[in-house]
Parts: sequence; C-alpha cells; structure tokens
Amino acid sequence: MEILNIEGTPKTPTITLNPNTGVLEIKGRSIPENSIEFYRPVVEWIEMYAASPAANTEFNVRLEYFNTASSKCILDVFKKLEAVKHGNSAAHVQVNWFYEEDDEDMLEAGEDYESIIKVPFNMMPMKS
Repeated sequence: MEILNIEGTPKTPTITLNPNTGVLEIKGRSIPENSIEFYRPVVEWIEMYAASPAANTEFNVRLEYFNTASSKCILDVFKKLEAVKHGNSAAHVQVNWFYEEDDEDMLEAGEDYESIIKVPFNMMPMKS
C-alpha cells in the first residue's frame, strides 16, 4: 500500500496515512466545499488498510476546527477504524484526540466520538 498524503489548505486539513508505521494523522481546519468528496480517498484508503493493518495503528487527530458536514465524514473515518480493530483481533487501534486545553467544544467533540466508536481514545490537551 502507498502512503496517502493530502496537502492542507486554509479550508482542508493535512492528512497523512502511513501503512508502514500504522500512523495516521489529520491536522488543521476541515471546512471543505464538499466534505464527502474530500474524505472519500481517506475512507477508501482505510478500507484497503483494514485488510492488512500494522500491528499498532495510531490515529492522531489535531483539528482546530471542523464544520458539521466534516463531522459526519470524520465519523465515517472512525467507523472504518473500528473495522481495522474488529477485522483483525491482533491489531491494536487507538485515537489520540488533540485539543487546545481551553477549547471545550473540541474536547466535547472528541468525547462524543469516543462514546460512539468502539476504539480507545486518548484525550490529549495542548497548551495554547
């Protein structure tokens, strides 16, 4: 599998998905014109990755802001991560949810995803 790199813009996050290390990362702002189209390659990549994941998969989420349309797509990405975990019992999957320590909304968003998705979350406060 190839590494997926999507360069960020002022409206879209930077995304790096590395099948060799098992480190998946999304960072920046997510307010694309068409969220479904933007996240489609990510969802498809994780579907393929689930067939033969690294022993440890770590998904680092460092979003400063995302809109409602993006939140649904991010949930779809997390659901694909569940498939990585449940499709391969030896695979360890974890989400590291980074948020500014004074950003209650982003913390709550991470907690909401954590309550829905059956993958361990680490809430990672960062100093502003």
